Amino acid sequence: MRKLTTVVVLISLLSAGCKDGPKPIDLVFAPSDDVALGNQLHDEILANPEEYPLLDETEHADAIAYLQNMADQIIESGELDYAETFDYKVHIIDADVLNAFAAPGGKMYFYTGLIKFLEKEDDLMGVMGHEIAHADRRHSVRQMLENYGVQWLLSAALGEDPNQAATLLAQIAGAGASLKFSRSDEADADSYSVEYLSQTSYRCDGAAIFFQKLDSAGLTSSTPEFLSTHPSPENRVQDIQAKAAEVGCSTEYFAPASYNDFKAMLP
Repeated sequence: MRKLTTVVVLISLLSAGCKDGPKPIDLVFAPSDDVALGNQLHDEILANPEEYPLLDETEHADAIAYLQNMADQIIESGELDYAETFDYKVHIIDADVLNAFAAPGGKMYFYTGLIKFLEKEDDLMGVMGHEIAHADRRHSVRQMLENYGVQWLLSAALGEDPNQAATLLAQIAGAGASLKFSRSDEADADSYSVEYLSQTSYRCDGAAIFFQKLDSAGLTSSTPEFLSTHPSPENRVQDIQAKAAEVGCSTEYFAPASYNDFKAMLP
């Protein structure tokens, strides 16, 4: 218990860090460990094609490349702390599910159901910015360190026990995922999504538009785990729009017509 308490205190006290230098959390769990852990989770996804039916990277190379190009515009924005360290590779899961998630170390997974649900590319970019923020701000790693401790998480990153990767994947991506981000983490990811998109051609409040679309479709009571309902969607829309006003970034749609072509590539 004392060891875990020490880790929690370290994370709490050392979480600030400056953008241009090493983050203090790196002393507890290195960024390379995030990448290794993400690789273990990806292996677990590959081992469960019925639960995670990934699109084949050869057969659907054009669709995956399109989505990767969207992600690269955020990664190249100059706003990420671990742009050169993490593996921000996108994957598409062929399931009619409103969901997306990012693994530690940057790998991202988007369900075809989510992509088809969103009418404009800017809206998907808002969600993508939110997920990239969770990875780059290391929200899930911080929470897992508190829940499991350093040694357990390092063991999972090294693949010493396959059950560990399965446990973590279920918490990050599974139905009713139990790894719920704190209110401050969700607000942080929303805010950084605005920051990231402000450096692109896209409207910077795309995440807010996603919430509004959920509301207009009567789906706010079943908001996906990846954009959980704490705080309420209405408050998050207001906060995102306030951040956009603070940054002074565009809230006009960029909306490239090619997004419809991208969606048509999907099964």
